[in-house]
Parts: sequence; C-alpha cells; structure tokens
Amino acid sequence: MIHELDAVALNVNLPAHGLKKGDVGTVVLLHRDGEMEVEFVAYSGDTVALVHLQAKQVLPVGRNDVPHVRHRIAPERQRASKAQAR
Repeated sequence: MIHELDAVALNVNLPAHGLKKGDVGTVVLLHRDGEMEVEFVAYSGDTVALVHLQAKQVLPVGRNDVPHVRHRIAPERQRASKAQAR
C-alpha cells in the first residue's frame, strides 16, 4: 500500500511532463479514491513536475531498488528540437 511521502516509480512514460517510466517521485497527497499527487524533483532540489496520477501508473519503491540518473530535457525544449529537425 502506498502512503503520503512514499517514494514511487513511474510505471508509464509521461512525455507531456518530460518524465519516463522508472523516474522516481514522492507522493505528496493521497486522495481517498487511491489517486495521488506525485512530485518529481531534480537533484538540484528544483521541482520537475507535480502530477496527478492513478495508482496503476506507479510502483512503490522498495528497500532493495536502485535509483538511476538520466539527463532530462524539458518538454518545451524537446518540441523545439523536433521542429528544428523538420
């Protein structure tokens, strides 16, 4: 069961937010219906996204799970790069 302040990993890609499956966030608000608000932050401490998610879109992070690092490109920069490539 997931609780507020638990770490969770995305189970889906969220390209509109620049997030990918496996990105780790923190549950900041749990709704009665099991949906939740999850905050994703960069190692700088800056918020990357605050997203409303369904329970099926995340997995609880376990004690033996290993985090990973990837460089994130902001969604608006991704769109600009794709437009320039055309």
